[in-house]
Amino acid sequence: MAVGAPCRPDRFRRDRVSDWLRGRRGALALAFGGSAVRYGELADAVAAAALPGGDGLVACPVGTDPVRLIAVVLACLERGRPVLVGGDAADAARISPDLPAGTELTMLTSGSSDPAAAPRAVARTNESWLASAAPLADVAGLVADDRVAVTGPLHVSMHLYAALHALWLGAAVGDDVTRASVVHATPTRFTRIVEGRQVPPSAIVAGAAMSDALRAQAARRGIRVTEYYGAAELSFVAAGRGPSLSPFPGVEVELRPVASGRELWARSPYLALGVIGGGMLRRDDDGFATVGDLAEPVGTDAFRIAGRGDAAITTAGATVLAEAVESRLVGLPGVAAAAVIGEPHELLGERVVAVVELDGTADASTVVAAARASLPAAELPRRWFVQAVPRTVSGKPARGLLRAALASGTLGPEHPSVSDRGVS
Repeated sequence: MAVGAPCRPDRFRRDRVSDWLRGRRGALALAFGGSAVRYGELADAVAAAALPGGDGLVACPVGTDPVRLIAVVLACLERGRPVLVGGDAADAARISPDLPAGTELTMLTSGSSDPAAAPRAVARTNESWLASAAPLADVAGLVADDRVAVTGPLHVSMHLYAALHALWLGAAVGDDVTRASVVHATPTRFTRIVEGRQVPPSAIVAGAAMSDALRAQAARRGIRVTEYYGAAELSFVAAGRGPSLSPFPGVEVELRPVASGRELWARSPYLALGVIGGGMLRRDDDGFATVGDLAEPVGTDAFRIAGRGDAAITTAGATVLAEAVESRLVGLPGVAAAAVIGEPHELLGERVVAVVELDGTADASTVVAAARASLPAAELPRRWFVQAVPRTVSGKPARGLLRAALASGTLGPEHPSVSDRGVS
């Protein structure tokens, strides 16, 4: 059956289960932790799900079993109850008074900039996600026969959406990458997949920009990669198969000049209703929204994501984007992961500090030497730390944690500086 076609008798009636469930009753729906659940069983679990009394926000805390989480989320959407994914009852009580009217789905999300801040809640309608289901299937070439693997916890928005999208397709979704025809992954997780003995034929990668080296490695392994850029607040914004992306179907994009570059603004039916607890989401009177990410135009209808504006480092009069330096460092032999932050400096304003995680094929001195030979002077880190890179739950470098550790002197031993290239 083609995606988006009218339901046949062997598919569920829309008045019984959510629009997200489109598989045949006997077909495999979920396969997490070795447990297999068929569409009929999942529909029964949705119908039988016990929700708290009243009409308040239903909490699905971190650590909820994936099958139960999906059943509760679908039950809430069916019964008109707003649901909070990634938060407990206390979180639900905290954010409930501020939920925008019409909220159906709320996700707790934490950024990389402030480790002390309470998680913010992104509130949206079910339709704002459902509307992007058919466009994503078309962009990525997904069909009901696919077996989809998610590679992260379902309380993270990109992974929950991936699971729901697979159910919308009528496909099977689980956590076994070795049996998948398509995987959803961040670049960090995808790097490990590409290096495995058995790789999937297709992948959807998001959460951060892929490096050219990772794209080339995926191509050598015969993996068809679809990249997309989005945010929990904006949902899908752009997609493509290379470093430059084009607007996702249904999205209007504007690149507006700001001090640190061109800020990306998007208008689409996929935008969230709002954010509770702060965050970067801003709106204008014309329906466009931004989270402060920067982009560089490539031709007339494509662009390259440059990084988050709040991750810009001003050093010696130059603006350096943390994501750009991280991408260059990860492309060096021996570097498994990298995080870049700015540190206040009396003469430079800020100086670039790098935390690199090595893969065991090169030592720190070799990596620093390679960086000195390949990075522009403004982007060259003046201080180096070699250790595991901490990450947020969504897989991004936890720069806030690193800034706090650097400021308190607890980041760890510093590798010898590279001050002969400039002021250290």
